[in-house]
Amino acid sequence: MSQPTDSETRRSTPTGLRALTPEARRAAVGRAAGLSEEETGLLDGGEALPLAIADGMIENVVGRFQLPLGVATNFVVNGEPRLIPMAVEEPSVVAAASYMAKLAAADGGFQASSDPPVMRAQIQILGLSDPHGARHRLLAAKGDLMARADACDPVLVGLGGGARDIEVRLFEETPVGPMAVLHLLVDVRDAMGANTVNTMAEKLAPEVERIAGGRVRLRILSNLADRRLARARVEIAPERFTTDGFDGAEVVLGIVEACALALVDPYRAATHNKGIMNGIDPLVAATGNDWRAIEAGAHAFAARDGRYTSLTRWEIGAEGRLVGTIELPMALGLVGGATKTHPTARVALKLLAVASAQELAQVAACVGLAQNLAALRALASEGIQRGHMTLHARNIAITAGAEGAEIERVARDLIAGGEITTAAARALLAKV
Repeated sequence: MSQPTDSETRRSTPTGLRALTPEARRAAVGRAAGLSEEETGLLDGGEALPLAIADGMIENVVGRFQLPLGVATNFVVNGEPRLIPMAVEEPSVVAAASYMAKLAAADGGFQASSDPPVMRAQIQILGLSDPHGARHRLLAAKGDLMARADACDPVLVGLGGGARDIEVRLFEETPVGPMAVLHLLVDVRDAMGANTVNTMAEKLAPEVERIAGGRVRLRILSNLADRRLARARVEIAPERFTTDGFDGAEVVLGIVEACALALVDPYRAATHNKGIMNGIDPLVAATGNDWRAIEAGAHAFAARDGRYTSLTRWEIGAEGRLVGTIELPMALGLVGGATKTHPTARVALKLLAVASAQELAQVAACVGLAQNLAALRALASEGIQRGHMTLHARNIAITAGAEGAEIERVARDLIAGGEITTAAARALLAKV
């Protein structure tokens, strides 16, 4: 039997995963994504990362630490169905993203775009007697400096990447005197780009010192990848939010009002943006990318105007439709690092069926927007804790000592009783 083509794979979306066992879910996802039997098996994670490989990835390895790997469904991004791998320990994240994606899909799903994959290296220059003159000299040498940078990675240049520009920033009053910082902007194609731009910065340092007449200290990338932004947008009719207890238009208004607080108050914005990253980080981790870099870039971008604020905007558009948008740095890669060395990360990327790092960034932005919507919808209706604790009931049952079939039975009884605590779970387990 032939494997489905890429287009067929993208159109295939499994349903009813919640009712299946983990083994059956894994098989269904594998079939939907066109994975081989071996690749489907790697989703289990049990022995997917051999200890020998783990030992080569970091220092002082003593073992492997696992997280649950789930798959969010119902996502439609730029007209293409997507299965979203998510490595995360927190209950409700996968379910919430999937449900919001289902609401969005009924109105066409998410629209996304992204900038070219340009990363920024910084070269710090100290000991300058004429910082403005140094800036002009460095900018005059732009062509030569970019050529020297490109010579570090002819393969990247052959793939259409390489140095794109040079900027020079001046800081005339610092604790260590006048300082210039040269920014080398590099199109890193399908890589995250840290190693590439760091190597280029190291290579340029002696020539930058000579031209500027100063002393170079730092030579390193910036994780504020503001030349590598991803954007997503969604529009949902108000009736999609209508339930037995809530009018859809009222829920939409509540979502917009809840976002308004995050726009003006950093105390709320921190939790608001954390909810966005609840969706993005698990996808970044599952694909072997650097979620710490993504977190740092997102939060720095949220404070770029001097005040920390929301990464999303929610508005009421035509016919009362809810309109949500997000824009944030998204430096993700398909090549290099754990994306190539970790077997499950490679399968997760195949599951996503993305063709470029830019496409991966777009999907990640959509997941963040969906996760934010889920939190705001809950806050605007039944409250965040009710749904979260319902999904947390299984963890409570396990904590109380439930095993196997006992877990679902105890969790179900906890939800029915309305008291989702370890003490209640232990009492139920004693009856079982």
